[in-house]
Amino acid sequence: MNTNFQNLSLAVKQRSELDKSLDRGFIWLTRIFALAIAGILLWIALQVASSAWPAIQEFGLGFLVQSSWNPVNDNYGVLPAIYGTLMSSFIGLLLAVPIGVGTAVLLSENFLPSQVRLVLVFLVELLAAIPSVVYGVWGIFVLIPILNDVGKWLHSSLGWIPFFSSTPTGPGMLPAGVILAIMTLPIITAISRDALISLPPSLRQAALGLGATRWETIFQVLIPAAFSGIVSAVMLALGRAMGETMAVTMLIGNSNNINISLLAPSNTISSLLANQFSEASGLQVSALMYAALVLFMLTFLVNILAEFIVMRVKRL
Repeated sequence: MNTNFQNLSLAVKQRSELDKSLDRGFIWLTRIFALAIAGILLWIALQVASSAWPAIQEFGLGFLVQSSWNPVNDNYGVLPAIYGTLMSSFIGLLLAVPIGVGTAVLLSENFLPSQVRLVLVFLVELLAAIPSVVYGVWGIFVLIPILNDVGKWLHSSLGWIPFFSSTPTGPGMLPAGVILAIMTLPIITAISRDALISLPPSLRQAALGLGATRWETIFQVLIPAAFSGIVSAVMLALGRAMGETMAVTMLIGNSNNINISLLAPSNTISSLLANQFSEASGLQVSALMYAALVLFMLTFLVNILAEFIVMRVKRL
């Protein structure tokens, strides 16, 4: 009996040492992968910055505030593209966030039968699988004609407002913003739904037990508790919107001018790169890489801001 017990203790001890070795190996493996990801990111940034260096030396920070883009005179500025990138992304999020969070609430609570919720979850996630060029083609043949009629009504009725001061001519800022809202909707909905589902059931039970109504529980307990996850979803969608290329290029009009009207054509950094890189040469290539570096830094700042907001919310 004592011999069997000693053998069992020895086996447990040996297994424990093996588990510790596997744990240490796994920790080092994950560290290597994390450092590799950081190294790849740094390598990409250095390569883009190296290619953009001639334009950085030529234009400096003035590149960020100049509006001209003239390959003939080698005079380049990216301010209209920065404005178009930020404005189209803002319009997309302005439309997608309330719809996405509302859909997440609908799919995380028992408003619908489980079979119906399952189908809706699949359909929402299916939106993320549609190629961006398909969104662009759909936007040209379906979305733009609808928004043209809406834009004409807005211009005739509210043309005194600067945002609707232009006559719609087809592609423009508004169609690009709407298509970005549709494309970022699955990200916001899926991550917000996961954040709401992961909340402990005791939160709902405690709120209802204290006399809160169902809607009070959702808006005053559940959404604030899942706010960090919702913010992460919004910031991830913002990064997706800022980097979208094909669909926006097909719908925004690619006009390198700053126009506050949402009905006028505009441009984004991604569209600028997609349209001109294949035919660029000389200093224009460096200017385009400079623009790519600006977009890289914008998305980097968005991720830093998202992490900062999430950390602040978690402390509350």
